[in-house]
Amino acid sequence: MTATATRALTVTEAIETRRSIRKFVQEPIPAADLHEVLRLASLAPSAWNAQTWRFAVIQNPEVQAKLQEAAYGQGQITNAPAVIVVYSDMEDTLNTVEETAHPGMGDAGRNGQRKTFDGVFGAQDVAQRGAWGLSQANIAFGFMMVAARGLGYDTVPMLGFNPQQVKDLLGLPAHVQIAGLLPIGKRAEEGFPHHRHSVERITKFY
Repeated sequence: MTATATRALTVTEAIETRRSIRKFVQEPIPAADLHEVLRLASLAPSAWNAQTWRFAVIQNPEVQAKLQEAAYGQGQITNAPAVIVVYSDMEDTLNTVEETAHPGMGDAGRNGQRKTFDGVFGAQDVAQRGAWGLSQANIAFGFMMVAARGLGYDTVPMLGFNPQQVKDLLGLPAHVQIAGLLPIGKRAEEGFPHHRHSVERITKFY
């Protein structure tokens, strides 16, 4: 439950009522609600519990205006009360990999986590392991959209932007990989209903 939602939606309701919204009600999002969206997104699964995702939350109108420039002028950036940038930092993950070992596994778990990651990624270059880290962050990106809708908020996933401009604006390291930008707020339009292939069209059963 959030400060503004009277009833959290079920997962099914959140998925079925999610729309890509580009016009938002002009009111700020309570900090507690934003924190809950981020917390739920951070519960996404990842291989070896790597948790490569990182979040940058932008609510400053001046920063949003500059972010809009980096997103080729798309209006939803400044129309939304907040924008969440979801990115992956695989280098930070590798440098602090012991933190992702479950405490219940003790020193053996921490040492094992270090050995696994050094063995798998140590010989890869920054771009190679960065691509893997991005694949994990994309899972959290999807979780975040469902979490936001479940708490009564709307979003629109954005992949149209200049990554280097976004990194420069937010002071992010050159090696990070950006999963997407996510304007978030309460919908001021209904958006288009889902138009999707049928399950039969996209699935093979074996």
